[in-house]
Amino acid sequence: GLASMPNPFGAPELTVHDVKRKLNGDEYFVWLDVREPYELQRAAIDDYRVASAPVSRLAQFNVEGLPEEAQNQDVTIIVFCHHGVRSAQVTMWLRQQGWTNVYNMGGGIAAWALEIDPSVGQY
Repeated sequence: GLASMPNPFGAPELTVHDVKRKLNGDEYFVWLDVREPYELQRAAIDDYRVASAPVSRLAQFNVEGLPEEAQNQDVTIIVFCHHGVRSAQVTMWLRQQGWTNVYNMGGGIAAWALEIDPSVGQY
């Protein structure tokens, strides 16, 4: 499926099924949604791990634009967007800034809705 396509940025990547296994195992990670505010009402994942950091905010405020729970460079962060392109960029950017456990969710929220949870919605 979509999720098996490698991203063009070489970002370390997890499939939506990998992420689902982490959820099932009750693992803690920061699930970083880098989509823009207008996108959040179109499709959303309802989970306590989800934190919002729109790319536009990161572009403006740099790492200070990250939510508090993502400021720790050792925390596991799984980044997602609509299709996995912006999130791959953010994954690489965070790794360049010194974060060590950051992964892109391949295929983004679109793949999550398609393969894991249709109630999330497509747009």
